Amino acid sequence: MSRFKDHALSIAFAAAFVLTLFGQSFAGLAVYNEEQAAHGGTAAGWLDFVTSSDFVVDVAENWQSEYLQFFLFILATVWLVQRGSPESKEPGSEGTGTDEEQLVGEYARPDSPAWARARGCRRWIYSNSLLIVMGTIFVLSWLLQGLAGTVVYNAEQLQHGQPEVSFLGYVLSADFWNRTLQNWQSELLAVGSMVAFAIFLRQRGSAESKPVGTPHRVSAVEAE
Repeated sequence: MSRFKDHALSIAFAAAFVLTLFGQSFAGLAVYNEEQAAHGGTAAGWLDFVTSSDFVVDVAENWQSEYLQFFLFILATVWLVQRGSPESKEPGSEGTGTDEEQLVGEYARPDSPAWARARGCRRWIYSNSLLIVMGTIFVLSWLLQGLAGTVVYNAEQLQHGQPEVSFLGYVLSADFWNRTLQNWQSELLAVGSMVAFAIFLRQRGSAESKPVGTPHRVSAVEAE
């Protein structure tokens, strides 16, 4: 039970992710089969649908925008600050920090990760590993969206007697960027809103909020 409590946040979100993805698959299947019936097509089974480009493109479209959000936010918070926001370092602490502040090399603790004590390439990789992983997932999801989207787009083109397009032709098309920018703008709005709202609003007990009585201009880091 203690181990579960220690990892409850990750477990809760993993379970919620699986449930929503499962629910999306059934809702998407219903919509897909309605469209198939309207066009005289054949209804698909659940397994056929979840392995189809129609399902994959919708999932990848959401994943790439989410990981772009995290990638940009992680990168931006290295160099940019917002006074009063718990999502930001305090003004004056911009940059990557000193080795002493980051507990790397000779300043690493006995229980620090091994690569924090390493030198050269290994330390650089580990020092930027969060950004590297988020960026990699974004790029792979974006490519998957483009590949699956090309298949779906070409199927619609054939239905209307229009010529097929290549992968490059699709990722340069208005359809691709209409889908992509819809997601990007919503993610950027959400992150920006969180940064700004958290200056003035509080949620007692949340790690994403400053203590309730902290002055607006003070960040959570400064308040500690």
